[in-house]
Amino acid sequence: MDDLENQLSQHHPAAFGWALACCKWNRAAAEDVLQTAYLKVLDGRARFAGRADFRAFLFGVIRRTANEERRHNAIRSLIPIGDHESPGAGAAGLDLMVQDERSQELIAALNALSARQREVLHLVFYQDLTIAAAADVLGMSVGSARVHYERGKANLRRLLDEERDDAKR
Repeated sequence: MDDLENQLSQHHPAAFGWALACCKWNRAAAEDVLQTAYLKVLDGRARFAGRADFRAFLFGVIRRTANEERRHNAIRSLIPIGDHESPGAGAAGLDLMVQDERSQELIAALNALSARQREVLHLVFYQDLTIAAAADVLGMSVGSARVHYERGKANLRRLLDEERDDAKR
């Protein structure tokens, strides 16, 4: 453990620079991503196997963590999580109504997907599983899960775009 901590502290300036780049220069997001990446390394969720140098391994963990955070934040921005209050008057009430409408659009689009696409997307986005872990859960090959994941994202994007185009008319 001390060796890992030493290597992390040795590469911290470069790792923070890489986290900033991965987070589009958002300092707060980069700090969160870097902390999460360090935790993954220290608690064993990300294991250095020695196939590459430690810095390359660490940068890969940071990149994947930043991508996970970006994906999760994008989904969270579409779906309000928590207690639903009835919209009141004013800007806050309007924001809640818009969020609720977006949630309904997303739910309708998800329900229009095939069952497999919907299941893979749910496991990856809502349950924080990797595509490989989702494949294990669903009893399919990783390749098949990747195809369902990519097609599901593309179909979801198309359905949401169609819904927005219809709303503009």
